Amino acid sequence: MIENLNWPATLVFVFFFAVVTVMGFMAARWKSGPLDVLHEWGLGGRRFGAWITWFLLGGDLYTAYTVIAVPALVYAIGAYGFFAVPYTILIYPLLFVAFPRLWAVAHRHEYITAGDFILGRYGDKWLALAVCATGIVATMPYIALQLVGMERVIQALGFQGTGIASHLPLTIAFVILALYTYSSGLRAPAMIAFVKDTMIYIFVIAAVVYIPSQLGGYGAIFDAAGAALDKKVAASGGKIAAGLILKPAQVTPFITLAIGSAMALFLYPHSMTGILAASSGNAIRRNAIALPAYSLVLGLIALMGYMAHAAGIQVANPQDAVPQLFLKMFPSWFAGFTFAAIAIGALVPAAVMSIGAANTFTRNFWKAFVNPNLTPASEAGLAKIVSLIVKVGALLILFVMPTQFAIDLQLLGGVWMIQIFPALIFGLYTRWFTGPALLIGWAVGTILGTWLSWGATAWTPASNFFGWLSFNSYNGLSSVIVNIIIAAILSPVLRGSTSDQTTEADYQDRRVPA
Repeated sequence: MIENLNWPATLVFVFFFAVVTVMGFMAARWKSGPLDVLHEWGLGGRRFGAWITWFLLGGDLYTAYTVIAVPALVYAIGAYGFFAVPYTILIYPLLFVAFPRLWAVAHRHEYITAGDFILGRYGDKWLALAVCATGIVATMPYIALQLVGMERVIQALGFQGTGIASHLPLTIAFVILALYTYSSGLRAPAMIAFVKDTMIYIFVIAAVVYIPSQLGGYGAIFDAAGAALDKKVAASGGKIAAGLILKPAQVTPFITLAIGSAMALFLYPHSMTGILAASSGNAIRRNAIALPAYSLVLGLIALMGYMAHAAGIQVANPQDAVPQLFLKMFPSWFAGFTFAAIAIGALVPAAVMSIGAANTFTRNFWKAFVNPNLTPASEAGLAKIVSLIVKVGALLILFVMPTQFAIDLQLLGGVWMIQIFPALIFGLYTRWFTGPALLIGWAVGTILGTWLSWGATAWTPASNFFGWLSFNSYNGLSSVIVNIIIAAILSPVLRGSTSDQTTEADYQDRRVPA
């Protein structure tokens, strides 16, 4: 099991993992507050200023699986894998304009989840339940894929095993994560995010400077990657679309995938948790300006897919490209540092995702439909238990489900999450839409997006909408347009007497930044 372990790399890995474990438990005393109430445990008391929020959102959105999967996609098919870079840029104008309004109304009415806002705005608990279910279902495979990223680097250290034993290090890591998340709530990933983000910046800068110097510069890297991708296309008889630049047929899917992914990104429960934990709307605006720094790093990370080709990395699974690149190009101790950064990069988002899912389940399902008289202490206690269950569920997905199926579910998650865009974002600005109409639009959009995406063997990200389009478009974007049209048409017809808890003044951020 450990005969082939790379001990220098493993010792460095274990050291940094131990450091963040201690920080996770210490975080309970950081910005201390009563952790037996949900807004303290699940939102950090809404006291995270611009600087802390920057690290938390960066640690939450740029995950271990991102560091593994984006360069893996570039390694496999080339330029199309860079779609993740523009979509993480496109989202920030929306973040700057819309989400301070959401923060303001959530702070005014003590909303903790997107479902809370939906219920308050439209008075429709079934629409809030749809938002709740969408968020939880989309989040579970997302957490599981953080484990996939972590397991890749653990295997790269040389750990081997069969059956359940192969998941032993990962299980130990997640038990530790579960314990300090239960103890410290959102404060734990917020504190650990400082370490995680700093480590990722260090190894990325080292990689983009040192590796090209060893491979003859970026010109040589692009030449080698282009030749490798052309060879792959030729070997497939032209069935694989790959290359250093986009093929003509890839341009429209690339654009629509970037736009649709941007629309969905901040609707996930974990993204919403990071936003609502901010101390003010101004902290969110500052982050909208500063967060593109992570997009720059993401672009550099994506280039590692090309570097792997130039370094002669040959792997059966593209997700092994980055770990093998660092093992080949750097000393063992630095590879261990890099793997620790990637593993910690799984812990931060996994913690926030489980907290976001727990907040959502507690508020928008259990309290709304099972026990409306839940006390604040019972509410927080239930959320802590649910956060543990979510982590166990993610582990089980990894243990019993083929990884490719988990990837398909996560990719479908974007198609599903974008369906709540009309209810949430439009609801910040207009009272035109009604709860029943939005619920019908959500249902049609979800079914349609899933139908378009579910290919014969794997998830299909883009299609020509049953032949109605002369080009392929991202299925999430196509289906949400239908969703919006249906909701807009039906809203006047289904306009009832439900009350709106909010007023226009509630959406104005009047709080002085902390």
